[in-house]
Amino acid sequence: MEETYQKDVKVFKALCDPKRLAILEQLRSGEKCACKLQEPLDLTQSGLSYHMKILCDSGIVVSRQEGKWTHYRLSLSGRDYALDLLKRLTTPDAEQQECCKKG
Repeated sequence: MEETYQKDVKVFKALCDPKRLAILEQLRSGEKCACKLQEPLDLTQSGLSYHMKILCDSGIVVSRQEGKWTHYRLSLSGRDYALDLLKRLTTPDAEQQECCKKG
């Protein structure tokens, strides 16, 4: 179970930073080269790489190499996993057990 939580933590880590949320917003319009993401977000190359690694590790973003440039896009399967995770964690169990039974 600990291994499942480690995967899930990566999803929430990806979503808990304003720069990463801004990157996701940029990617909504389609695939972008790293060079196109860097300038409007006021990030250095190393700063962008740091955030992109976290987003890619979460599965929400995927990357591909084209020459020396990396291109990023949103992952539909990563999105679906994140949505299912949030729904699962915030939906009460059908079989709720009482803490203390009065008798």
